[in-house]
This record gives sequence, C-alpha cells and structure tokens, in this order.
Amino acid sequence: MLIRHAPDIKSSEITGFRLYLNRRSFLMGAAALALAPSRPAAAAPPTGQSLKATRHEAFAVPDPPTKFESVTTYNNFYEFGVNKDDPARLAHLLKPRPWTVQVDGHVARPKTYDIDELIRLFPLEERVYRLRCVEGWSMVIPWIGFPLASLIKRVEPTGKAGFVEFTTLLDPEQFPGQRKGLFGFSLDWPYVEGLRLDEALHPLTLLTVGMYGQVLPNQDGAPVRAVVPWKYGFKSAKSIVRIRVVSEQPKTAWEKAAPHEYGFYSNVNPTVDHPRWSQATERRIGEFRRRKTLMFNGYADQVASLYAGMDLRKYF
Repeated sequence: MLIRHAPDIKSSEITGFRLYLNRRSFLMGAAALALAPSRPAAAAPPTGQSLKATRHEAFAVPDPPTKFESVTTYNNFYEFGVNKDDPARLAHLLKPRPWTVQVDGHVARPKTYDIDELIRLFPLEERVYRLRCVEGWSMVIPWIGFPLASLIKRVEPTGKAGFVEFTTLLDPEQFPGQRKGLFGFSLDWPYVEGLRLDEALHPLTLLTVGMYGQVLPNQDGAPVRAVVPWKYGFKSAKSIVRIRVVSEQPKTAWEKAAPHEYGFYSNVNPTVDHPRWSQATERRIGEFRRRKTLMFNGYADQVASLYAGMDLRKYF
C-alpha cells in the first residue's frame, strides 16, 4: 500500500467529499445486497398462521415472487434497528395481539378497531406487488389485505379531508430502535407517514395484514401496514396504530429527518436521483444484475393521472 502524506498530495488528486460518500454508499449497498439472501445472522422465522385470501389477478405483476426467506430477513424497519437483519433478530419483542387501530380526524364515524375485527369486516385479497426501496433494491411480494379505501369510506370523510396520516406504535420496549442513541441513529418517533386523500383512496393502495398465504410477520410490519406500490417502500407505514384523516399535509418522519432527501410524495422516479446515489437502476433481491427502474415502479398506467400537471422534480 502506498501511503502519501499531506504535503506530497496535490489538491487535484484529492477525492471530493461528495464523491467519496457516493462511492462509499455504493460499495456498502452492493455488499449488503450480495449478502442479503443468505445472511446466517437472521434465519427465516417459522411459518406463521395461515391466512386465506382471494387472488386478485388484476393486481398481480407477472414477475416471480422473491423468496420468503429473503423478504423476512432483509428489511428496513428502523423501529428495530438500522441493520437489515435487526428486524428478524428482534421481531420476537413485538406483540401483535391484542392490537387496535384508531381511525379518526375529519370523519363522521370515528372508531377504534380491533385488528381481528378489521380482518373480519373486509374481504381479504392476495395481490402480487413490486416493492422498491430508495436504496436501490427491490422485491416482488404476494401481499394479503384489503383496499385502504374500504376503511376510509366506512368512516365517512368530511369536506375538510385532504390527507391521510399513518402513525406507527411507539413503544421502546417492543421497538428497541426507538430508544434514543441505542443504534447511533434516531428518527422523531413515533414514525409518521402520509398520503394525499386521492392517493389513499386509489385502488392500488392496500392495508395489509398478511403475505405468502400467512399472517404478516413481525419484521414485515405486523399486524397491519400500508402498501403503496408506486412509491418507495418507506411510504408504507408498518405496525400502524392510528389512521387520521386531516386537512393539512402531514409532516412525515423522513421529511423531518432529511427533507432534502425524502419529499412527501416519494413516487418512484428514475429521472430524479437521490442526493447520494442514482435511482435509474435497481437490483432485485436474489439477482446480481441490475434492472432499469420503471417510472412509478411500473404502475404508471394506473397512477400517473394523479400527478397530471405537477412538477415531479419539485414534488419528489
């Protein structure tokens, strides 16, 4: 190894700080992706309770599903920790029963639902959706749930309704990542996400209680999470305890943490780079090759009309 001291180095030979960060992020991400399907530190959990649902072919992509072992051992769920295997390793701490979801705000019929009551109220569907992470990896998952629109319409939004806000459980005993400083990183807990009302009412937006024919595993957002397939994965709030219909755009967790990197809309747009890496390509977990990232994650025909006339670089 050649070691050169500062007086011998020309300024033109020094790697810029931004370029250094980009290279570092790329190398760390590539290494993590290569290791993801076979990391021994996060063994696949035992098969959970089966959950029956009707397959909805109109909402199924033709891509083969990602292996269940990968989906349950390689996760972003910062309530458990910042490492991809933290959720599987610590998932046993989460107690998904009993569980209630408060639905309120600008609605005529606010109510707190028991999770099992929700599951009984609405017919469950299986839908195979793509999930695209802002870090550049993607999965294909057979989710089980029901349209979020069914629940929102049931509580009858008033004329003041403009947005829907989701709040995740706040409990540091069950979510060690919420203990400030434990992992050297902290969001402003509880985790809050949001959608515009028309986005929340879109037929693709799913309130999800299972996947792969069984109840939702803890590390994947049990007992209930949102899935918004044309947006980056962090928009799909996990372990939801409250759904609030509001008039103003919610201030979301990642917006507060890094507003220059994570905007409110967060639609998959390959022409808008993340400040620290390109979004033009992605790697499907279990594959080595990179794929071209599709606009709106491949759902442009269904959702592009929601953003007609909007500057999708400004409203990222």
